[in-house]
Parts: sequence; structure tokens; C-alpha cells
Amino acid sequence: MTANVTITSIEKHYGATRTLKGVSVDVAAGEFLTLVGPSGCGKSTLLRILAGLVPQDGGSISIDGAPVDHLPPKARDVSMVFQSYALYPHMSVRQNIATPLNIRHLSGLSRMPLVGKLVPGQAQARADIAQAIEQVAAQVEIEPLLDRRPAQLSGGQRQRVALARAMVRQPRVFLMDEPLSNLDARLRVHMRGELTELHRRLGATFIYVTHDQVEAMTMSSRVALMMEGEIVQVATPHEIYSNPTDVRVARFIGSPEINLLQGKADTQGRVIVGGRQTGLRTHVEGQVTVGLRPEILSIDDASADIAIKVRLLRSERLGHDVLLHARNEEGEQGNLILRISSAEMEALQMSGRLNDVITIGARASAALLFGSDGKRVPSLRPAPVAPSRAPSPARELLSA
Repeated sequence: MTANVTITSIEKHYGATRTLKGVSVDVAAGEFLTLVGPSGCGKSTLLRILAGLVPQDGGSISIDGAPVDHLPPKARDVSMVFQSYALYPHMSVRQNIATPLNIRHLSGLSRMPLVGKLVPGQAQARADIAQAIEQVAAQVEIEPLLDRRPAQLSGGQRQRVALARAMVRQPRVFLMDEPLSNLDARLRVHMRGELTELHRRLGATFIYVTHDQVEAMTMSSRVALMMEGEIVQVATPHEIYSNPTDVRVARFIGSPEINLLQGKADTQGRVIVGGRQTGLRTHVEGQVTVGLRPEILSIDDASADIAIKVRLLRSERLGHDVLLHARNEEGEQGNLILRISSAEMEALQMSGRLNDVITIGARASAALLFGSDGKRVPSLRPAPVAPSRAPSPARELLSA
């Protein structure tokens, strides 16, 4: 069972602080939508409003076209997995998973520890609950753990129990609030794969909250980036990385962070950075920001439309790739980061130029351009660069 979710103009105020500023987004049935953004942007507040744990001050929420704003949490047919897992320490894993079904299907008297089993007419309900527990435990592979208590489990095992407790209700929508943040790096990678596979198997609607862009980019059907109580952009992981609509999106999505250079577009739309034409053209005039992802920068590329002289500061080896941190020697633009292969790094070391000023560059077609308001502006066909500077030397050290 799955459902679509419509979030329309949600507002939330805490005193004079406007935490959510008219947030709207549609989530398709069976979609994995991730709300990502820095701490304090309102993503967890929005999730709790969806669950019915926090009332909104404006706007509406519908599930499969039916408004649920007036419904308490238990009537919304959603399940929430919390960051802290929220398992009952005095109960076994089996009892923790059974809790939502006990509340839904057993009377108050029959849930009492001593006399519950003596209440007539509850035997079939108890048998159905036991069968549901076995089935969901098999799905998340925790059958051997059913009689243990949470204190006897690892972090990853507790996470599976929390997921099983959410799954056993067979909700229309799963809500997850940073469920992997308490795990170590290796286990987070493993659980990302497990959650992705679980979503594929269930075909359910997942709305997931995280501040970790890697989680957002690797698991999601779509990503909704939140900043300061607003959704800035909603897109697929590929689209939000390659085509950000706002400079804030470009800075947040991507590791290492995008390089941003301040420039100016003249009356013909030619973009100038550090007193040099870049080969970029646009329809706007005035202050602009040029965004260069670390992987599009290269050393001594004769075909580059944008050329910058830098001095290398340090390197970070990441196995096959190397991150180079460099100081911009042209004006006060700050440091730059470029990503090169290990082979290119070896060639650079052999050339003896690690301490020299070198030229790095990028093609205009790969650059991102933003206006003075931070919004993306289209770049036109690269303009011919004025012949006031010599062309960048060929990459002889790499081709030798």
C-alpha cells in the first residue's frame, strides 16, 4: 500500500521566528524523497508536521487527495523512524515490533501483562500479530534477535528493529528523521544500501530527512534542498548537482565544495574575472558569480576558456583521485580546489612544479553562472577571448 503526499504552503512560527515559510512540495506514490539541508533549516519540523506530532500554523497536508490536518498521528496511516530509534529498553525486540499492532488490534484489557491472555476473543488477533512480526523480521533479517533487548544490540541492529516496527503497520507513508546519523561511517554506507533495497522491495512512499548530502544523493528518487525554512530546489540527484538553480544549492551539493569566483558581465554580456575575459557570455549585465566544480578544472589545458594562475598549497590523496588546494594568484578570489587523477599528480610531482605558479582552467561550457541575486543565469555560446593574453600551454608534462 502506498500513497502520494501533497504539502501546500506549510507555515510554522515559534514566537517571532518563522521556521517554515510556505513550504510546498508534491511527493509521488512510491517515491523516495529526501529533505536535505543544514541544521535549523526546518526539515525535521516539516516531517513532524507530516506525522501529526507538531501542528502547523498555516497550509495543508493531503495524503491520496484527502486532507489529514485534522487527524491525530495514529489516524494518518504513516510510520516514523526517529534519529534516536525510540525503542523501549524493558521490552524484547519482538515486543517492540509488536507495540503498534497491539495498540491497533488489541483492547486495553487484553494488553495487560497478567490477564491479557485470558481475555476471550483475542487469540486470532494475537496469532496474526505474531505472524506479522515473523514476516517483517525476516525482511530486515533480525529473526535471531527477536528475544533480545535493545541494550544487547549493536547500532545497526537497533536501526533494523526501528525499521521493522515502522514496517509492521504497513503504512501508506514512511517518515524517517536522520535514522543513520548515530551509526559509524562504515555502517552508514551499509545501511544506505539496505534502505534503498527496502524501498525497492516495498514500493512504498519514503520521505527522508538528513543533513548528509551523500545520503540524499545516493538513495533518493528526488532531492528537496531546504534553506532557512524554504525549499530552494526539488530535482533528481543528477539534476540538482549538474543544474542548480541557486548558488546556495551549488555550494551545498557537492563534495568538495564548488569553487566560486566573482566576476562582471560587460555591456555585451562578456564575463570578466580578475581582469580577464573568461570565454563566458550571458544576457545579464553587472556582477556575476562563476561556479567551477573541482572535477572540471585541469592543469595546463590549451582548450580551456577560463584560465587562472594558482600556487599549490597542499594535496589530499583519496585513492584514485587527488584533491589539490591552491591559492588564486590573481586578485583576492580566495583558494580553489581541483580534483585530478593519481597519474596526473605523479606527473606533476615529476615535473618539479609543485612549488611553482601553474595555470589551471576549465571550459566555459562546464561552468555555472549566477547573477547578483544568487539565481542561476544561462550562459550563452562561449565568446571569443581577447588576444591580450597568451594561450595556455599544452599539457606537456602529462602527455610526455
